[in-house]
Amino acid sequence: MDISAGAIFVWEVLGTATLIVLGTGVVANHVLRKNNGHNAGFLFINFGWAFGVFTGASVAAPSGAHLNPAVTLGLAIADKVDWAKVPVYFAGEMVGAFLGACLCWAAYKLQFDDHPEPENTLGIFSTAPQIPNVAWNLVTEIIGTFVLLEWILFNPTSNAALGYAGVSFVVLVIGTSLGGPTGYAINPARDLGPRLAYAVLPIKGKRDPNWGYSWIPVVGPLIGGALAALLYLAIHNLT
Repeated sequence: MDISAGAIFVWEVLGTATLIVLGTGVVANHVLRKNNGHNAGFLFINFGWAFGVFTGASVAAPSGAHLNPAVTLGLAIADKVDWAKVPVYFAGEMVGAFLGACLCWAAYKLQFDDHPEPENTLGIFSTAPQIPNVAWNLVTEIIGTFVLLEWILFNPTSNAALGYAGVSFVVLVIGTSLGGPTGYAINPARDLGPRLAYAVLPIKGKRDPNWGYSWIPVVGPLIGGALAALLYLAIHNLT
């Protein structure tokens, strides 16, 4: 089904905003005190992000539910998306991610104000490595995103709901198995949009958004998505 650029933008904004408000929301629930989910743990966060993917993708079904520039790039390279529509997808994903992060802050405004360590709230919005190393942090993000796009490209399904449930489980296993070193952005919009929101939101006592690291969760996923698409093309051409 053909869909206009305007419709793509709207659905990607809505779907990505839904993903991000739920994903950053589960981290806020864990990090900020005076929450029912305070200190619920890493697995709690992984489940929140995974089912946030399912919810956001279901909302954005009319546009194909990319929600992720690495997915859009991979699908374009694999000749499944018109290159002319790629900038529209990117724009919708970034705007949605920014808005979703702002909604998370609004939902947890009182907890942000009450938190005794406001300088440690950046992790609610964006990722960071446990051991900073440019090359190996990139490798981790490339591998995680490669797995995501590998599943998307090599496991097509005619049932959208089953596909969105499937990808949510893939995100869950990526988080639990590969998410330890860098926090598994695997999505440039997921990291950069909320990082930009953090930079402008009125969070008292917040620290620098760590711009020095910010390019890694953008470039790494794009490389991983592109590599998965190239592998798909190579195998597809052989068969």
